[in-house]
Amino acid sequence: MSADTPGSSWKVSLPCTRAEAEAIDSASDLVIDAVLMTTEEVEDDVERWRLDAYLDHAPDAAMLATIHALVPSASAHDPSVERLDAQDWVTLSQAGLEPIREGRFVVHTAAHAVSPPPGGRAFLIEAGQAFGTGHHGTTSGCLAMLDALAVAGRRFEAVIDVGTGTGLLAFAATALWPAARVVATDIDPVAIAVTHDNAARNGVEGVALYVADGARDAAIDAAAPFDLVIANILAGPLVSMAPELAAIAAPDAVIVLAGLLETQREDVVAAYAACGCTLVGIDRRGDWTVLQLRGGATRYVPEGPFDPKGRDGWALDL
Repeated sequence: MSADTPGSSWKVSLPCTRAEAEAIDSASDLVIDAVLMTTEEVEDDVERWRLDAYLDHAPDAAMLATIHALVPSASAHDPSVERLDAQDWVTLSQAGLEPIREGRFVVHTAAHAVSPPPGGRAFLIEAGQAFGTGHHGTTSGCLAMLDALAVAGRRFEAVIDVGTGTGLLAFAATALWPAARVVATDIDPVAIAVTHDNAARNGVEGVALYVADGARDAAIDAAAPFDLVIANILAGPLVSMAPELAAIAAPDAVIVLAGLLETQREDVVAAYAACGCTLVGIDRRGDWTVLQLRGGATRYVPEGPFDPKGRDGWALDL
């Protein structure tokens, strides 16, 4: 590699999977002298993502090995190394972080600050803190579905956001239904810390935060039932958590589920149908699907012992 020149910067790129991208974006303990960005190579293809690492110096062999280790699926690929000028660095490092708009909501980073529309609400959510910046179709689809519920005149008294990530969906619920009790939970303590900081940054008050493994938690049981249940996680955990999520839902509650591909929809719907829930709405975002279900006429009571199979890793998702 040629020596650095004043004002130059470098980009190292490798292919990765969506799961690897999510792990990188949500990690809080990475120690690396680079700015990491992940993007979709092919829209809605879970296996076609890319990791770009931006550095202010030419990467040596140790740095390349460190970056390579973040994406095991790319073990057979040589990293692409490119020298950039300073202007390219600023532009490329912010690529893909433009504000997103769904209904009355705008979600933005500090580098792309915008004002909300009249009667709307803007949320400042920095990328890379935890998953759920609004830039993925599942999160933006949930925002759209929540906004549509409010437009239709729905009112809720108790809301829970399971697997809250950055807290964005819980914050949206407080904006739409300010009189509601809102609970946000995550299995990852870092995500709850991020949500706490984001709430303060955005002037959101009154959201009760819990580190909890799904909905099987004493604090959540005490706060139940909820007439709006939101879970934007993974399809496997959504299936295995169906009894516990149905159990904390009030009769005829609205249940919003996301983080699943369209090909996984039937399995998820079937799991909740077995708990007395009915599919009432779908929002398709390419290959991704957001589901709206209605809880049973009476509160669901699970049968038999709790089976946590399939729930590993759910807090890392969308």
